[in-house]
Amino acid sequence: MKLSFSAASPFARKVRIAAIELGLIDRIEFTPATVAPGTANEDYSRITPLKKLPVLITDDGDVILDSYVIVEYLNEMAGGSLIPDYGPRRWKAKTNHSLINGMLDSMLLCRYEKMVRPQGLQWQAWSDDHWNRAWTGMARFENMPDVLNGPFDISQIGLVCVLGYADFRFADCGWRKAYPKLDAFHQKMLERPSVKISVPPAA
Repeated sequence: MKLSFSAASPFARKVRIAAIELGLIDRIEFTPATVAPGTANEDYSRITPLKKLPVLITDDGDVILDSYVIVEYLNEMAGGSLIPDYGPRRWKAKTNHSLINGMLDSMLLCRYEKMVRPQGLQWQAWSDDHWNRAWTGMARFENMPDVLNGPFDISQIGLVCVLGYADFRFADCGWRKAYPKLDAFHQKMLERPSVKISVPPAA
């Protein structure tokens, strides 16, 4: 299998953590890819018109996206338990993950607004609104002990990637002081090799 990825992508990190946990990491060839707003990448667009990371190309040549679907595919392949099979826990995990992915999307948009959009065209209120979505999402998880103390699954993997991306791109945002339970959770998660290995490089 081949996975397009960037070490800076929290979405790709999610898949890397899952692959390590499921014992599939050695079956995946990691292919670096660069995608950026306003920058053409015709080769990658032929793989996925959305031009988003990551994408998994299976041994049969099928293209699988996005990060959640890739994790679901790997989890099924390995007979894992990262995504509950059925019942209330499954829908809770999927809902949590939808919130997490939305938070990551908003954080990425804030990053683009600050670093990519030309000076004079930046929209601060729009950026503040998106940051508030991520910030209040953290507040939601701060008060979700079933996620913070539950079994290691897609919700915990996604939350680790949110907090790691906050450290990576928004180092001064103060999330640890504001959310001490998330801080304790993150420190505990860093004891897992899959989480520690996949920490993004210094910004």
